[in-house]
Amino acid sequence: MPSQGVEKTARKRELWGWAMYDVANQAYTTIVISFVYSAFFVNYIVPETSNWRDAYWSVAILGSTLVAMILSPMAGHWIDQGKSKKTLLAWATGICALFTSLLFWVSPGDIYWAIAIILVSNTAWMLGESIVSSFLPDLAKKEHMGIVSGLGWGLGYLGGFVSMVMVSVLMIRADPETDTSLYVSQHQWAMIAISIYFLVVALPTFMLVKDRKRKSASHIQPWYTSLQFLRHAKNQPLLFRFFAAFIFYMAGVQVVVKFIGIYSTGELNLTQGDLVSVFLATQFSALVGALLFGFFERYWGARRVLFVVIAIWIVAIFGIFSIRDLSAMTGMSVKHIFLGIALLAGTGIGSIQASSRSVVGLICKQGQEGIAFGLWGSMNRVAMLLAASFGVVSDLLSRQYALLLVIIFFILGGLLLTRVSLSPSTQHNETTQ
Repeated sequence: MPSQGVEKTARKRELWGWAMYDVANQAYTTIVISFVYSAFFVNYIVPETSNWRDAYWSVAILGSTLVAMILSPMAGHWIDQGKSKKTLLAWATGICALFTSLLFWVSPGDIYWAIAIILVSNTAWMLGESIVSSFLPDLAKKEHMGIVSGLGWGLGYLGGFVSMVMVSVLMIRADPETDTSLYVSQHQWAMIAISIYFLVVALPTFMLVKDRKRKSASHIQPWYTSLQFLRHAKNQPLLFRFFAAFIFYMAGVQVVVKFIGIYSTGELNLTQGDLVSVFLATQFSALVGALLFGFFERYWGARRVLFVVIAIWIVAIFGIFSIRDLSAMTGMSVKHIFLGIALLAGTGIGSIQASSRSVVGLICKQGQEGIAFGLWGSMNRVAMLLAASFGVVSDLLSRQYALLLVIIFFILGGLLLTRVSLSPSTQHNETTQ
């Protein structure tokens, strides 16, 4: 009996240790990629006289996305061939943190130096996301996979909140108009702070999570077999049917994540302060959504949870599309309606990603968890590339009508998800054949 109690305690500590990596890595993508440094790069690193601004940032993001698409399956392949997950994760974490700290030495005008650093650090971050996710089948039974995945993703949004407060409220306080040099310096020091935060908060993962011994592969396969996607699709057909749905509905999510700032300021005339308030509020709704739907997944199943969350997204996007009509009908301001819609959508941000991760854990083949989550990482990058079409449609039609494309993404994802059966017999056939 005592030994069982110790094992149960260690198990809980291990789960919390694994979830802490999501808390750690969310700081990088929130501060560097999504909100703070991206805007700083466009407005201060790129000279005012440059004809290109957003395009430079797009080069860094597109380049890192393409590199990660290739390296993610390769990392998964190495894991399945017996390489240590924790070693690979440590390399990805260390490289991301190191290159993030190098942004301290990037000054206004150092465009290509900044692009190179972002390309490497963002690639390492995306690899780390895939590698840490591959621990999930080792840590949770099938019936608990949803709530464990939701725990990690939910706490990750808490990490995003903490890092945003740390950087935007406590560190970057200078007025860019009256004290530009101090404003630039504060952004540079913020990159040091984020790199340290990432390393320190990720420590529990490396201290508490066991790197379980894996059976040696029956025969060593060359690295390039990890990129034979048609072969993988034939080998794991259910997984790739899920990926087909995943690409479309995640493209919808990626559009919201990448373009909502541009849309809300350009179309709805919200201020940067409004955006920060909306962001901080949605971090908590995302946390609640990830944990709540992770709990429901135990009873409803991951597929049903995904259908519900996709429906929430469709309602939210349609609400933004018709926000001015809603304002006229209710007498509420556009800002307040947008905040309500953002809180609703926030419940779906973490839950849709957490449930998707648990689906991969449920249906990946035994002994091939590494390549399965590596491919999941690659499909996430494909979704990001598909989401870029929103910008083109927005320029051709309008930002408002481009929202209809996002609704189409979610509808297609939902329809393709109907082809994915997650019954116990189907899971057994897929994972053991």
